[in-house]
Amino acid sequence: MAAFAEGVPCWADVLLSDLAAGRRFYGELFGWTFEQIVTDYGSYTRALLGGKDVAGLVPKPDGRMPTVWNIYFAARDAAATAVRIREAGGRVITPPVWIDEFCVMATAADPGGAVFGIWQAGSHIGFARRGAPGSYGWTEVHTRQPRAVDAFYRAVFGYGMGPMEPSAEGAPAEVVLWTPRGEPPDPRHAIGGRVVMGEEYPAVLPAHFLTYFVVADCDQTLRTVHRLGGRVLKTAEDTPYGRFAVLVDNQGAAFAVIDNSTVG
Repeated sequence: MAAFAEGVPCWADVLLSDLAAGRRFYGELFGWTFEQIVTDYGSYTRALLGGKDVAGLVPKPDGRMPTVWNIYFAARDAAATAVRIREAGGRVITPPVWIDEFCVMATAADPGGAVFGIWQAGSHIGFARRGAPGSYGWTEVHTRQPRAVDAFYRAVFGYGMGPMEPSAEGAPAEVVLWTPRGEPPDPRHAIGGRVVMGEEYPAVLPAHFLTYFVVADCDQTLRTVHRLGGRVLKTAEDTPYGRFAVLVDNQGAAFAVIDNSTVG
């Protein structure tokens, strides 16, 4: 399997206080099985779907850390990417470090404060399955600083950007789609996006990435989440890209699900 192209979302993991509870929740919700591995930096739980890597579960080393899903972007050279992040006005939170032979990993924040990861593949390329029910589908950054954030991701990853819909003249588009460097900036080639946080977002909610997982039935997934002790943040809604909802797991990590089989 080839490494992901520069800037393409290539991995996601969730930081949890109770890994056993996380395995029960996501195992039933998405049909995942799990395999624990031990690295020089501690234990790491691989989530598998049909024997293929789809995500990771990570124990929180400090109870003060957020319970959150993290998204990672592919980098050919994590150290060079970290330099571009700083030069573009972002912040490197955790400098690049080798995790055994698996990858070089780093964490950073964009100018709006949204945190993301960098993944330079070693033996672990990233997602071995995506786009199918129970696996990763999409990511988008939600921000209150669209101009600065758009410029940042252009500089760091070379994204092409196109508005999902026309916006008022001179105003940033509410939603911008990202395409990898050299690809046409259109929905067919999009690998992520940027969303403006408007008045409908609570003032205390920080900028963040929202990670979507594909499901076969959005409404059934909401019922399952409720039964498993999670919550619905945004109820199911139909869009041209599928029926989606925003959820919280039974420990407080937010994520989204989308059923793209509803697209005509």
